[in-house]
Amino acid sequence: MVHINGKDVDAAGKTLKTYLAENDYEEGTFVVECNEEIIHREDYADYVLKDKDVIEIVQFMGGGSTDTTKERTDNMSNDTFTLGGKEFSSRFILGSGKYSMELIKAAVENAKAEIITLAVRRTNTRKKENILDFIPDNVTLLPNTSGARDAKEAVRIAHMARELGCGNFIKVEIMKDSKYLLPDNVETVKATEILATEGFVVLPYMYPDLYTARDLVNAGAAAVMPLASPIGSNKGLATKDFIQILIDEIDLPVIVDAGIGRPSQACEAMEIGAAAVMANTAIATAGDVPAMAGAFKAAIEAGRSAYLAGLGRVLERGASASDPLTGFLRD
Repeated sequence: MVHINGKDVDAAGKTLKTYLAENDYEEGTFVVECNEEIIHREDYADYVLKDKDVIEIVQFMGGGSTDTTKERTDNMSNDTFTLGGKEFSSRFILGSGKYSMELIKAAVENAKAEIITLAVRRTNTRKKENILDFIPDNVTLLPNTSGARDAKEAVRIAHMARELGCGNFIKVEIMKDSKYLLPDNVETVKATEILATEGFVVLPYMYPDLYTARDLVNAGAAAVMPLASPIGSNKGLATKDFIQILIDEIDLPVIVDAGIGRPSQACEAMEIGAAAVMANTAIATAGDVPAMAGAFKAAIEAGRSAYLAGLGRVLERGASASDPLTGFLRD
């Protein structure tokens, strides 16, 4: 028996090409891994499935620079940021999880997002909608390693994602705990170093810790993606003070990720100097998904404009009249 996507299948002796054809897999939409080694498409006809082979067939499903652009500029039209040598004008990264397929395209278009995340999952299906058919061609795909429990698994998923044809962008997510879904910073640094060495543009999801952020810089990360609050919680900027430390101290784009629940919270993240904001649950669970995507777009742009303009000073004590008090209430 051959173990295929978690199930024992009577396929020993067949070529991989034959098995895929018999099960109506559409060529070019998936990647095959055998015993933790990727089988390239040109080798499908020669690879004979053997007893006890462990096969994984995966595809994308909905499920993240050296130029930090922290310096203020007077020209918003040229206010871009760079990841992996690629320039982006939108600072809104959209997650693709929790949507129905027909709403993904509308969400992307209303958000004017130029980057969208994808998860890599097993595909046992024969003919089914492909998420890539609903994402505009000009949008950069950012596969994530969601589901990885350690660096080794994250690297495996990254290899599959690249084989699926998305390029070298990868968002590293490593979470051992299924209750709070907090990232494992130690394993994240390990995976980042391995993948950066292999030429990936690595965007690691991390708990906002300064020492870890510095390690990620040294490991070759293209940006750091600290969580604002527990993933999917919509609780907002619970870690704001720690994110601010990263913005002030790390010479990489800081992309606020996870937990942003309202456009106002996304705006606040941009006001403190974040390079970009990633959101998923807040939009996917909204009453009107396209409208909420547009609201987030506007909020992120407003926050960025405010940051570039320079926020007004804050008084810790007392008040200061906007207009002179002398000559009216008193001499």
